[in-house]
Amino acid sequence: MRVRDIDILIVPGWGANSADHWQSRWARNLNTARIVEQDDWDRPDRERWVDRIVAAAKACRRPAVLVAHSCGVAAVVHAASGLAGSPVVGAFLVAPPDLEVRGPIEAFMRERGGGVTYPDSFVPLPMNPLPFPSKLIGSSTDPYCSVERAQQLGAAWHSDVSIIAGAGHINTASGHGPWPEGLLTFGLFLRRLGPH
Repeated sequence: MRVRDIDILIVPGWGANSADHWQSRWARNLNTARIVEQDDWDRPDRERWVDRIVAAAKACRRPAVLVAHSCGVAAVVHAASGLAGSPVVGAFLVAPPDLEVRGPIEAFMRERGGGVTYPDSFVPLPMNPLPFPSKLIGSSTDPYCSVERAQQLGAAWHSDVSIIAGAGHINTASGHGPWPEGLLTFGLFLRRLGPH
């Protein structure tokens, strides 16, 4: 499977992304990619976020692959049960947050200042196998998810799990603006999905 033959639905996390974030770059540079927009990036609401993902997926007219980061991963796994009959054939899940460990995320909220709410509606995360192949990428130094938790989530979702050493939250702050290694890994994941 090649990029030109699929729809790439990019699902950002809480607070959306800066223009330098790898997801924003992919949306600009891959002509079959688009961002699944949310009404309110700072006040994540599971039902609304899931509805947007499901609607975007069902509107696709060819195979679709979800590319989620952070809280976007939580939204995708909550949306999975509603994606039956949609063209989604895979999910690329990067830096899933452990939303049940509040401390680090609450520290992030304090840094962001007012107007940001905790994504309580996403807790607990579903722990069922996803209905499509998935690749989960975690980091050994992600402040929002331990290696053990990332591996546990990947096992529950039947994801192929890779842990990157010292990659932080795999975002702009951790030096992952362009993230060419991620694009290479995404290409290998697409190849694994085969022709559709």
